[in-house]
Amino acid sequence: MDSPYGDLDRPPLHERALQRALVRDGGLWREVRVVAETGSTNADLAARAKEGAPEGTVLVTELQTAGRGRLGRVWTAPARSGLAFSMLMRPAVPVPRLGWASLLTGVAVATAVRRMTAWSQTGARFLGDAADVAVDARLKWPNDVLVGDRKLAGILVEKVEDGLVIGVGLNVGLREDELPVPTATSLAIEGAPLSDRAPLLRAILREFATWYREWTALGGDPETSGLRTAYRDLCSTLGRQVRVEMPGGERLTGTARDVDGTGRLVVGDSAISAGDVVHVR
Repeated sequence: MDSPYGDLDRPPLHERALQRALVRDGGLWREVRVVAETGSTNADLAARAKEGAPEGTVLVTELQTAGRGRLGRVWTAPARSGLAFSMLMRPAVPVPRLGWASLLTGVAVATAVRRMTAWSQTGARFLGDAADVAVDARLKWPNDVLVGDRKLAGILVEKVEDGLVIGVGLNVGLREDELPVPTATSLAIEGAPLSDRAPLLRAILREFATWYREWTALGGDPETSGLRTAYRDLCSTLGRQVRVEMPGGERLTGTARDVDGTGRLVVGDSAISAGDVVHVR
């Protein structure tokens, strides 16, 4: 791997500083570890989960060589050009509500991106309203983060014994000629003046912790926790004509009307729990 200081637009992450900022007595985060390179943070953290690692363990890598997205798709990016990390969670919620963990992660990522790229008219960054958002991050069901119709981040949740390993891949400093696919984008391409990934990572983890604690405290209820409302407000899939490629080769087309109480996408009169959604132009 090249020197972490070889590209001044892509400064390295510092494990000790992240630990100081995020690991607190009584807080959700128990450990934040940064590694220079690995095949997959999800695979590494799954192995640690089986060894008894506690909830709130976070693994971040500067270069992920075998990252996977939904449906087994490969997700690659140059070193330090994005955020690639996984979180180990052990939510004490009923099994039917576990599916909301991935949607919750999408809400946390999109909200943090919107807040961290909001600028006032004077040029000072602040936590602004929607009108002040520089990068209008939205969600495509179930948990892709989009800007317009281009993918900014992907989320992969895997069940490991009694826990969940939640992986996030977010493009930060990727340039047009570095995109793995032309339908992707990055914060840099979208004009966000944000090259230091550490504040963004901290914002995502803090946003996640806030939602996660509320959601689990209320038994995983997406209604009383406000999670369903927040998700629907950010979901660009709703109200659009979609095509859903479902497991087994079945295809469904129609208008995406809602996300129901179990996190399923309601298309026409059907509720979909899994599938590859295409927004029809």
